[in-house]
This record gives sequence, structure tokens and C-alpha cells, in this order.
Amino acid sequence: MIRHRTLALRGINLFYREAGSPHNPALLLLHGFPSSSFMFRNLMRDLADRYYLIAPDYPGFGHSDAPDPGRFAYTFENLARLIGELVDHLPIDKLSLYVFDYGAPVGFRYLVQEPQRLQCLIVQNGNIYAEGVGPILRETKANLDAGTPEALRKVMDQFELPYTMFEYLHGATDASLIAPDGYTLDQARMDRPGNKAIQFQLKSDYRTNFPLYTQWQAFLRRVQPPTLVVWGENDPIFTKAGALAYQRDLTDVESHFYATGHFALEEYGETIAATIRDFLARKLR
Repeated sequence: MIRHRTLALRGINLFYREAGSPHNPALLLLHGFPSSSFMFRNLMRDLADRYYLIAPDYPGFGHSDAPDPGRFAYTFENLARLIGELVDHLPIDKLSLYVFDYGAPVGFRYLVQEPQRLQCLIVQNGNIYAEGVGPILRETKANLDAGTPEALRKVMDQFELPYTMFEYLHGATDASLIAPDGYTLDQARMDRPGNKAIQFQLKSDYRTNFPLYTQWQAFLRRVQPPTLVVWGENDPIFTKAGALAYQRDLTDVESHFYATGHFALEEYGETIAATIRDFLARKLR
């Protein structure tokens, strides 16, 4: 059973989903844009018999508070700090970490500060390599850097339904297998008053992640966590080259590719869950 909880941290009500027994190995699940912990609903069900799963919503996403940007700075650094505070409040000593999309820069910022907690790393379309930056993200950065009204309008278009659907459906082998609930719910939350200003602030701050890529790669070389890469290989945002690049810095890495796009769990969730079960069973014995 999945439990739905809220914890007040620094005046922000942070929502998270919790499943499984705290006596089992912990797995922290970090979502991306424009999703929430809802994206892990089925994965948590599939793994809860063996693992203790925590899936938070960042501020401005899902069921967490969305404070005004004048009161809370929507930066990846601040998101990582909140995730660290959440973990500190939970019955967790060691953990494995699942990072997706925005979850990669949030998660790696956290890990650099708390390397002793990490047992295993699971990466699903979460990039920390220059070669993994796809054309869409390169264009977004160029538009943000340009800062002209026309360029910024193109960035704002990424907060509308056509782009949200594109993120879910592009590259899928069988789009009929992808339930519309995910992108419909994401868009409804993004359409809340003031939320697109929040999303724009975070999208702008994503540029602070690029200079940290080499630091996070050095972290992997130093710590060498057992790592599982599960990747939708048709992703136009974070490309397959970024997935393959993890092999450059890790000695214990297993890579699996699926004929789908960015939101690989939506089409290959059961297969990915089985792969994770097998991987963690071997690495956490």
C-alpha cells in the first residue's frame, strides 16, 4: 500500500509518497519536469514488498506547496537541500537513489553532500554529460541566453499542453500504452495561477547544472556506486549518448535501453521494475 504524507520543512509543506517497510532497503525516487511523484505510482507498487520507497514532490510540483518565487527561490540547489532535509526526517541511514530528468541534478547535488548514504544508483533518462544534452535542451539554453521576447516565448511554450504531450509520447513504440492521465495531470498543475513563473525560474536555473557535470562525473569515479541505467533510447531531450557515457566513469554499471521516449516508465514500467528488482537483489545482498 502507498501512504501519502506531508512534512513541513522551512515553512513549505512537502508532499511525498511512501511504500514498504522502513526495515527494508531504502530507495529514494526523484521525479523530473513536468511530472511529480505520481510518475512512480506503479513502480512503488511493484517494489514495495522488498524495499522502502520514498517519492517526494518538489515545491511547485504535485501536491507540495508552491510558494511565491519572492518567498522561495526555485533553484536546483534549494530543491536538493529540501530533499536532504526530508531524508534526515525519515528512518533512513543508507539509500539507493533513482534519478530522472530534473531528479539527476537534484540528486547529484544531494549525493555530493551525503556520499556516505549511497548504496546503489539507478538512472532513467537523467543526464550529467555534455554529449547527452539533446537538441531541445540546447535550443532552450540558447533561447534563455538570448533573452529576447521572441526567444523567451519559445521557452514558455514548453509549459503548454502540446509540449507536455510531446514529452510523454514522442519516441514511443505504441503510444496507446501511455495513459493520458500523466500528461493531463501534469498540465493541470502547470496551469495553476503562478505556476508557469515557477517553472520558468527552474528552467532558467537549469543552466547552473552544466558547469557541475564534470564535478558529478568525478564523484562517480571516486565513489563507484553500483549503477543501473534504464533509458528510453528515443528521448530527444536527454539522448542515448548520455546514457552510454556513464560507462566511462563507472566500473560496475549495467545499461538497458528501451524503444520509447523520455517517460520510459509509462510504456515499459513492468519491464523496468523487474530489471530494478533483479539489480538491487544482487547488489544489496
